[in-house]
Amino acid sequence: SSGINAEYGGEKTAEEAATEKIDSEAMWYLQWLMYPLVIGGAVYSLLYVSHRSWYSWVINSLVNGVYCFGFLFMMPQLFLNYRLKSVAHLPWRAFMYKAFNTFIDDVFAFIITMPTAHRLACFRDDIIFVIYLYQRWLYPVDKARVNEFKQIFNETKPINNTS
Repeated sequence: SSGINAEYGGEKTAEEAATEKIDSEAMWYLQWLMYPLVIGGAVYSLLYVSHRSWYSWVINSLVNGVYCFGFLFMMPQLFLNYRLKSVAHLPWRAFMYKAFNTFIDDVFAFIITMPTAHRLACFRDDIIFVIYLYQRWLYPVDKARVNEFKQIFNETKPINNTS
């Protein structure tokens, strides 16, 4: 973390630094969940699932690890929303893009023949999507916040009581 805001070419604001700190905290918690799950799944697979060879077990374990990492790497956004009690950090356009992508994944998960683990990985986005919809309903959107285009939609103006 260099302290430079790469997106806008300037220094990070206090809000961006706080957001980055919360994001780092979320990843710290998730790594303690992620590594035991991946290692435990690989050991379970080795002991209780038949494989054609050691190579097959390694490939299967690595693929399941990628599926686990993919799911858990979507979680920091939910953690960030929860900690800030706001959904303002995921713009509506980006959310709609993710929703459309999730819908397409679900359609193809039903149409195309694929391994069960991959089919479940397609539906992992739905869990995050539903939780995010709940957060969007639960937490209000701050209209006075500067968006990604440096626009404010609801500026509070001082009240002038002079008559």
